Amino acid sequence: MLIPRILTALVGIPVVIACIYYGGLAFYIMFFAVILFSVMEFFSICKKYNPLRFFGTLAAIVFYLALCTGTYVQETVIVSVFLIFFFAMFRKSIENVSASLAVTALGTFFITWALFHMVLIRDIPKYGMHYIIFLFVNIWMLDTGAYFIGKKFGKHKLASLISPKKTIEGAIAGVVTAVLVSLVYRHFFMQNIITNNEAIIFALVISFVGQFSDLAESLFKRDCNIKDSGNILPGHGGMLDRFDSYLFCAPIFYYLIQLMKY
Repeated sequence: MLIPRILTALVGIPVVIACIYYGGLAFYIMFFAVILFSVMEFFSICKKYNPLRFFGTLAAIVFYLALCTGTYVQETVIVSVFLIFFFAMFRKSIENVSASLAVTALGTFFITWALFHMVLIRDIPKYGMHYIIFLFVNIWMLDTGAYFIGKKFGKHKLASLISPKKTIEGAIAGVVTAVLVSLVYRHFFMQNIITNNEAIIFALVISFVGQFSDLAESLFKRDCNIKDSGNILPGHGGMLDRFDSYLFCAPIFYYLIQLMKY
């Protein structure tokens, strides 16, 4: 498991860094792929609720394009919701149709909208690249800190019904790691962009919300008795497994930046 994990990272990290650096179309395309696979994996996870997988995925693509261009966003949502109900009405069975509609809408709109905030962060004038790297580095390092400390010293379960291996000790280690990493990153790369106090506030929010977001995705996997959202990333699971921490973290971090800096 370790070798595929390392090989995937060796290939994936340079691609991510290149897309972050160039921004614009490259970053849009990267998150088009991230959102596409995440939505497809979510529908696969929740297949017992019989979501409208094909149309939901197609609607998510159209919704993402509307968000990127800033045009016909409301119209896209209204038409998509109308068609989701339309297709549901003419299925062979309407058993559990409420759950089907809810899961379809959640995958189509929430995942797409939430992860689109990564694009919004990257597009922040002048400093977008710094903020998105700051977010990526925080999530990567807090996950690492939480994993190793939790594995070695963790004794008290954080949310045993959702994620049996996560511990309170690991969660605290993740928060501490994020704060330290943020201060170091700010010292070397963002001295003229954010203060130490802002770096600490950002780190605290990212670490708390990021770990919450991770658990939020795990709710669905445990409900549906699935370990990984997919296998597109050898050694890492699915795309949604890699980006679940950003589902709540990206929107909150983006609006926090707007509140504190603009």
